[in-house]
Amino acid sequence: MLVGHGELSYYHISAHLDQKLVSAYHNLYEYTTGITLSPVNTITAYRAAELRAKYGLRTPDSLHVATAIMSGCDAFLTNDLGIKRVTEIPILALDQLQIG
Repeated sequence: MLVGHGELSYYHISAHLDQKLVSAYHNLYEYTTGITLSPVNTITAYRAAELRAKYGLRTPDSLHVATAIMSGCDAFLTNDLGIKRVTEIPILALDQLQIG
């Protein structure tokens, strides 16, 4: 299962000036089967705050990871190696994946 957190994902992506990249992400979220957008509720926000305090994550990163944990994801896929210190969910780095 792939999970994003709804409005925050759109906000985070839309901050980029590269409209081609923004469009690609919007298409990914809107038209890809198997992606679930989960809103951040109070429980997820509390979990994000715990992760932020424990690991020194930036707020957006802690929200991403907390959403994955609370949604029952098997792993968290990222290109941010700083998130690898989180132990509550397996962290998979994009550049370390063997595809094909």
